[in-house]
Amino acid sequence: MKQFILFLFFTILFVGNNFAQDVGRNRFQMGVKAGANYANVYDAQGDEFRADGKFGFVGGVFMAIPLGQYAGVQPEVLFSQKGFKAQGNLLGSSYSLTRTTNFIDIPLYFAVKPVNALTILAGPQFSYLLRQKDVFENSVSSFEQSEVFKNENLRKNILSASVGININLDRTVIGLRGSWDLTTNHGDGTNSTPRYKNAWFQATAGYRLL
Repeated sequence: MKQFILFLFFTILFVGNNFAQDVGRNRFQMGVKAGANYANVYDAQGDEFRADGKFGFVGGVFMAIPLGQYAGVQPEVLFSQKGFKAQGNLLGSSYSLTRTTNFIDIPLYFAVKPVNALTILAGPQFSYLLRQKDVFENSVSSFEQSEVFKNENLRKNILSASVGININLDRTVIGLRGSWDLTTNHGDGTNSTPRYKNAWFQATAGYRLL
């Protein structure tokens, strides 16, 4: 996975050098971005499983490849924190759980550019699960667990969908997204962890380097 991310990053640099002479909406663009996710889960199955949203960090790189004046593609590589806060019952006792999941997100957007100040985006996203941290509390105990996944029954490769807009202000780019998983966190369905899909809203500020 690390080799793939490095390959994609250097590909972005190579393509950027070849398109840098273009101008306006026909110009290749590359930049960095950072902001926040507000994430929750849906399609949950579990014993009285109820989830609330939580905030997490997102940041990475993006590029915009023009396909004419009014269209293009925009791939991104992001470190993205998701998760949820939940309440439920286990062996007759109530509990609360705060879960933070760290992903590498790689969306591939089709871009429509009606005017210079606005880009409309939609497309698929590939997400790779890196790490999970759980903070578990009940009436008698509290503990925190952080792990790189050892449980092969959890799905680490997740397909998602994403839509959003970019507001283009010279070299500054304000990004707003809505995204949701198309596949659940379960592998073969035997895991006792509640089945769910991630859903999140994302707001970022970016800076074009090219």
